[in-house]
Amino acid sequence: MDKFKLEYRRFGNKALLIEWPRMVNESILNDIIKFKKLILENLDAYELIPAYNSLTIISSKEIDHESLVKKLKEIYKQNYTQAKIQRKLWHIPVCYDTEFGIDMEDYSLSKKMSIEKIIDLHVAPLYTIYCIGFLPGFMYLGGLNRALHHPRRDTPRLQIPQGSVGIGGEQTGVYPQVSPGGWNIIGNSPVKIFNAANENPCGVSVGDKIKFYSIDKAEHELITIQVDANIFHLKTYELDDTSK
Repeated sequence: MDKFKLEYRRFGNKALLIEWPRMVNESILNDIIKFKKLILENLDAYELIPAYNSLTIISSKEIDHESLVKKLKEIYKQNYTQAKIQRKLWHIPVCYDTEFGIDMEDYSLSKKMSIEKIIDLHVAPLYTIYCIGFLPGFMYLGGLNRALHHPRRDTPRLQIPQGSVGIGGEQTGVYPQVSPGGWNIIGNSPVKIFNAANENPCGVSVGDKIKFYSIDKAEHELITIQVDANIFHLKTYELDDTSK
């Protein structure tokens, strides 16, 4: 039996949208990643874009939607409950100094919580990447402590510095480029999540895990220099599991 009830929707002449139940849930995300893996193993010439509760299939040619849906339903019926998910754990440094965390003081007052407590709560979780979008390499992370949930700013800023770490609603993330944005900025990471000069510009993938760790201004400056010299390497660990 299918693990979830899926909806298959025509998404123009060259794309198909597969939708799972509308909720942010890691078991749904794992199911999407496993299905993506099986599709890649069984079908050729498609680009696959996973997100919170969907998988978009894109072709360079017009799609015979009826035929493709039939094939996909057969693939999804395969017994892959023990399929392994290859993913990575990324350790990302963040400086929470108010020079970078331009909303930290107001955020602290709004939450009636000390800055030290906010930092402790923000670095504690193991976050999951549920979606990459808005900007190349912008990670929408799930797993933020409920005590840190906070609405987006009423008035977005026109320019958020690269590396800014923000909180918007129930999520947190890192701005990979200078851009407009409405999240509450609490710090900055000196690393580059997205680098167009690299063979693989965006190393992170949906389903990967993120662990933040706190650094001071001196460490931020040092890592910035190392990043610019292309000698800094993020700590990463392979996670090979049978997530259910």
